[in-house]
Order: sequence, then C-alpha cells, then structure tokens
Amino acid sequence: MRFLILTLYCISFLYAANPNTQSLDDFDAEFQTPQQNQVADPLSGYNKIMTNFNDFFYLNILDPVAKGYKTVVPTPLRTGIYNVFNNLLFPLRFLNNTLQLKFHNAFDETRRFLINSTLGVAGLSDVATNNFHIKAHDEDFGQTLGYYGAGSGFYLVLPILGPSNLRDTFGLVTDVLINPLNYFENRGYNIFDNSTQAYASGALEMINYSSFHVGEYKKLKNDAIELYPFLKNIYEQRRKKLIEE
Repeated sequence: MRFLILTLYCISFLYAANPNTQSLDDFDAEFQTPQQNQVADPLSGYNKIMTNFNDFFYLNILDPVAKGYKTVVPTPLRTGIYNVFNNLLFPLRFLNNTLQLKFHNAFDETRRFLINSTLGVAGLSDVATNNFHIKAHDEDFGQTLGYYGAGSGFYLVLPILGPSNLRDTFGLVTDVLINPLNYFENRGYNIFDNSTQAYASGALEMINYSSFHVGEYKKLKNDAIELYPFLKNIYEQRRKKLIEE
C-alpha cells in the first residue's frame, strides 16, 4: 500500500512537473530518427518486463479511464484542474531554476505563481501565460544534477512512471520529498492533512492530465519497430536536450 501511494506521489510529480505537456506530435517530430545511444542497461531483463507491464497499464487501464473522464468532465474544468496542480508545483520549479543559476527563470516562476494565485483565482486560470505572456520554466532535480555534470547512469524503467535512469530516479525521489502535493508527517508545508488525500489528489492529477492525451501513447507505440529500445532512446535523447537547454 505504501509503495502504491509512493508511486502515485511520483506520478503526481512527473505529470505536473516534467515538461511533457508537449504534445506527442511534437515529440514524434523531434525524435523521428532516434539514434542508437550507448546507454548502460545492466537491468535489461527487469526493464523489459516492466516495460511490458507499463504498456499493459497505459493501454488497458489508464487510457480507458482517462477517455471516460474526458467524456464526463468538460474541457474548461479539466484545464482549470491542470492549472491548479501546475501552480502548486511552483516551489519545485523555483528551487531547481535557482540551483541551476537560472535566476531570470526563477523570477518568472515567482511572478507566474503570484499572478496565477491571485488574478488567476488560486491558479484555476493561467493568467500569467494568457495575459502577461510570462513563459513557464519547468525544471526538475534530475536536470539540476545533469546541469552540474552528473551522468545519466544506467537505464531504469519505473513501475507506471516508465523510462528513467539512475540520475533521474534519484532526482525524482528528491523532488517527491519537496513536492507540496505530497504528504509527509512533521513537514511544515503539507497541503493535505493525510496521505489518503494526497493519494486521491495524485490519482486525479494523473487521470486529468491523461485526459488531454488520450490515444497518444498508442500512436507513439505504433511508430516503434521494437518498443523497448525505442522508448529507451527517445527518453535519453529527450533528457539530454532538456539538460542542455
């Protein structure tokens, strides 16, 4: 049970904090011809099993649930829910931009949080983007470690979360601990009163986010001759590009 909760905590972070709001059409275009990278993969046996598990979960559980949710919940409400979650993750973006010495980006994130929390009615509306044209700057601790020269380490597939590597998994754990949407006893800035509320919040966030991307994983998968190396290569290329930016 604790592992499941932790997994949803991770999902909560991954979906909202990673810059993967980019559509998979753009993603496909960026990586139309993935190059075979030399990525250490000592856990390939485990990773392939977990890739198959995640593939089943995405296609047979998450996608149908998100599709049903999309049918019931109107787009303006889903957009508002996404905006609220994204706004609450300001501390992660601010901290990681600052640690990477991207002070202007950290300042932008501060302005975005203040504007969206007030004029945007507790983050329901992204006024900072729509009216003030202040760009978001998503950064996570894996990128921060990469900024300071940490190598990616070996490839690792996480349950439900999908492709990762040693560096990004370590970074993810750090971000999960900082994420205000998670609940930890004796932490001074918990948003929720208990882990059950945080668990429900993570599930809602995951389904709400996925409702904007129904069918995209299947489309991406159809482009792959072999799913496992395809996902590994595009993940490593994507993370390398984000760290270099």
